[in-house]
Parts: sequence; structure tokens; C-alpha cells
Amino acid sequence: MEIERKFLLHGFPQGLPLLEESVMEQGYLCTDPVVRIRSKEKDGRKTYRLCFKGEGRLVRQETEMDLTESQFGELSNLLRAPMVRKEFRVYALPGGERLECNLVDGQFFYAEVEFPTVEAAHAFQPPAFLGREVTEHAGFSMSDYWNTRRFPSLD
Repeated sequence: MEIERKFLLHGFPQGLPLLEESVMEQGYLCTDPVVRIRSKEKDGRKTYRLCFKGEGRLVRQETEMDLTESQFGELSNLLRAPMVRKEFRVYALPGGERLECNLVDGQFFYAEVEFPTVEAAHAFQPPAFLGREVTEHAGFSMSDYWNTRRFPSLD
């Protein structure tokens, strides 16, 4: 089960302890339901994951499993659009939470905070530097972004 709140950012936060830094690429085999593949490079080592996500925004089922490089390559060949590139950084918040920040395709920033319970998620008071909360807003998931890139607006 994944319980998280999502926020827009104007950049990576300053003055917080940096816990982790990596680069990820991810693509979607399906967006409804979400079936995603992701590579993550950290400290010169690459890992590969397959992820399934259920419906929901604040709370949803998430199942992940490791892939080999070969399996990841085979699944990558099934993608219908280029992978999304994310610069990923994790910071420690003063209350002990982990703030997961992403720069997506060099274009926009967003952050997520994961929680052990729904009650903890509701009790969380976001720091002032976090931008607009988009947890419950349609159109702010990475699978929505994937579809927007794949099927740009004709307006």
C-alpha cells in the first residue's frame, strides 16, 4: 500500500539534509491500470524495477518487483514513447519524514512525502517552501504526464 501526498515545487529545496541522489528513467506499458518500468542509477550502479499501481490518489495499492537488465530491455522495446527522465533527490524533513523531489525531463519539479498511515498523512503540516498540493487533483500523476507527452493537446 502506498500513502503519499504530492506537491509542486519551483526547484530543489535548499538547506535540508540530502539523503539520496539518483537519476531515473521510466516508461509506461499501460496507464490504466499503471504498469511502469524504471531504471535507477545511484553511485554508478543501475537497478531495474517493474511496478503495478492501483486506483486512487492519497492511498493506492503498489506492487514492485526487481528486473534484470535483460528483462528491462525487453520491456523497454514495448514502450510507445521515449522514457521520462527524472533527477531524484531525497531530503530529510524536520519532523523525520522523507521528502522525495523530482526534476522531470528538465522541465518541472514535484515532491512527494510517503506516510505509514492515512492519519499521519492528514496530520502532516507541509513546510512553507512546498508549492501547491496536488495529491487529490487529476492530471498530476506521472502516468498522466506520460500520456500528455505521448498524445499532445491539439489546441
